[in-house]
Amino acid sequence: MSRVTRTLLVSVFSLAIALPSISAQQAAPLQDPAALPTPKKMDKEQKRKMKKALKELDSTYKQWLNEDVTYIISPEERTAFLQYETNEEREQFIEQFWLRRSPNPDLPDNEFKEEHYRRIAYANEHYASGIPGWKTDRGRMYIVWGPPDEIESHPTGGTYDRPMEEGGGSTTTYPWETWRWRYIEGMGENVIMEFVDPTGSGEYHLTMDPSEKDALLHVPGAGLSLMESMGMASKTDRFTRSDGTNLPTSLGGTPASMNEFTRLEMYAKAFKPPEVKYKDLEALVTARIVRDQVHFNWRTDYLKVTNETVLVPVTIQIPNGQLTFQTKDGVHSATLNIFGRVSTLTGRVVQTFEDPVSKDFPDSLFQQSLKLQSIYQKAVPLRPGLYRLDLVIKDVQSGNVGVINTRLQVPRYDDAKLEASSLILADQIEHVPAKQIGTGQFVLGSSKVRPRMEGDFTTADKLGIYLQVYNLKPDETTHKSNATFQYTVKKGSEQVLQFKENSSEMKQTGDQVTVERLLPLSTLSPGKYSIEISATDTLSNQTITRTADFTVKTPPATKTAANVTPGR
Repeated sequence: MSRVTRTLLVSVFSLAIALPSISAQQAAPLQDPAALPTPKKMDKEQKRKMKKALKELDSTYKQWLNEDVTYIISPEERTAFLQYETNEEREQFIEQFWLRRSPNPDLPDNEFKEEHYRRIAYANEHYASGIPGWKTDRGRMYIVWGPPDEIESHPTGGTYDRPMEEGGGSTTTYPWETWRWRYIEGMGENVIMEFVDPTGSGEYHLTMDPSEKDALLHVPGAGLSLMESMGMASKTDRFTRSDGTNLPTSLGGTPASMNEFTRLEMYAKAFKPPEVKYKDLEALVTARIVRDQVHFNWRTDYLKVTNETVLVPVTIQIPNGQLTFQTKDGVHSATLNIFGRVSTLTGRVVQTFEDPVSKDFPDSLFQQSLKLQSIYQKAVPLRPGLYRLDLVIKDVQSGNVGVINTRLQVPRYDDAKLEASSLILADQIEHVPAKQIGTGQFVLGSSKVRPRMEGDFTTADKLGIYLQVYNLKPDETTHKSNATFQYTVKKGSEQVLQFKENSSEMKQTGDQVTVERLLPLSTLSPGKYSIEISATDTLSNQTITRTADFTVKTPPATKTAANVTPGR
C-alpha cells in the first residue's frame, strides 16, 4: 500500500486532522519539482528565456512536453518544467506530474498515465488524416476527455433534417459527427461537441457553428429553412447574424444551449487543460509531497443491510514501530488522528469519520510492543455504487502523515439470486453483549470480528471465518432455509482439508445464514494456503463461492495485532 512518494491532502483535509502549517524553514525550495510556482505574468526577458530553454531541451523531454502531455499540462506546470536545469530535476518533475493525476498514488501502476497513453494510441489509429491523430480536434477531445458516451456519425454527409432550434427544413451536409458525454467535470452534464469535415479530407474540426456542416449554405434557393420556404425570412439573413453562426431564423427562438456565450464558454473549456486536484479533497489548493512517512495497511469489506444499504467496514492497521512515543511516569504513549472521507465521483461528500486514537505501554512491554501492529475500524453505511475513499493518518507527536486515495466499489446485492458478503479471515470472533450489538469497532451484528489484515496466522492460532449468505429460499413448511456449506483448504493445488455443514446447524435470520467458525491450524504445516467456501441453496439449486488466501507460520514469541482505542 505504500510508495516512495505520496501526496498530502491539505486545505479542508488538513483542518480536519489538524495539520501544522509549514514554517519558512520547512517550505520546499522553488526548484523542488514536487512544488509548483505561483503563476506570475512573465515579462519579455522571461519569455525569451522560456523559448531558449525549450529550444535547448533534449529531444526526449521536448517530445514529452510538446506532444505527450501538451493537452493536459497546466501553464504553471509548463513554466516550472522549463525552469529546471538538469535532467534529474526534469525526471523528478515528470514523476510528480503523473502522481498528481493518479487516482491511487500508493499503487505502483499509474492508471491515469496508462489510460492517457492508450488514448494517444487510439487517436493516432482512428483519427489520423494527413497529420497524426493526436493533433486533430477529435484526437485532442478524445485524449483530454476520454471516449464519449454517444457518437452520431455521418461519414458521407447526406440529407439532414434540421431541428426546430436550428430553423427546421432539410439540407445536405458535409461529413460530420456529434459526440456526447453525460458528464464532464468542470463542464457539467450533457456536453455535446460537433465536428465537421468540410474538405472531405477526413480531418474533422470542432465547430461552434451548427450551420458549418450545411453543404448548401452558399447555394441560393437550396437547403431552405421552414421560415425561408414560407417566405417569412430570407436566406441572406443567415449572414447578418452576430452570434457567430450562419443558422436560419428559428420559429420558436433559441434554447440556452445555443446562446453564443454558452457556446464560447464550452469551446474555451474544451481546449483548456483539465483541472488537477493535486489530491486535495475539495478544491484546487496547495499540495506538498510526503516522502513515505507513515505506512499502513487497509481493507474494506461489504455486508448487506437492506436492498439499498451496504455496511462497509474500513479497517486500518499501523505498525507501532512507526509511531512516536512520549514517556511519562513509566508509560509510553502515542496518539494518532485518523480521518476518512467517502465521496462520489462528482465530489459530493457522502460520509466522513474522524477519531483520535491512542496507544499506551508500560516500560516492561514497550520494546516488545514496537514489533506489534495496531488495528482500527470504522463501519460506514453506503448505497451501492462507485465512490472515492480518502484516508489520512497523522502521528500527533512527530507530525508524520500517511495518505490513501482509492476507488470504492460498493456492490449491489440482487434479490433474485444467491449472494454473499466479503469473506473475512479473523483472529478474533466472539459474541458481544446485547447492549453492544451493532455498535463499536469490529462489531458486525451480534459478533465481534477482528480481521487479520495480512492473513498471517501461526499453528497455535485459530483461523476465524466470517461470511454472510443472502437470499436463501425458505422451505414452505418449516420457513427455514436448507443450504450446505463446503469448506476446502488448499496448499497450492493440493487439497489438505475439506468438510461440510448444513444451515440447520448455523445462525439463521430469515433468508440469511451467517458463517462463524474458528478453525484450528495446529495440523497445518507452515506455508501459504487458500480457503474456499461454497454455499449451495438446495431449494433453489444455486451456489456461490468465496475464497481468501492466508499464511501459516511457526508461533512467534508475541501476538501480531492489538486494538487501537479511540481517544480517551
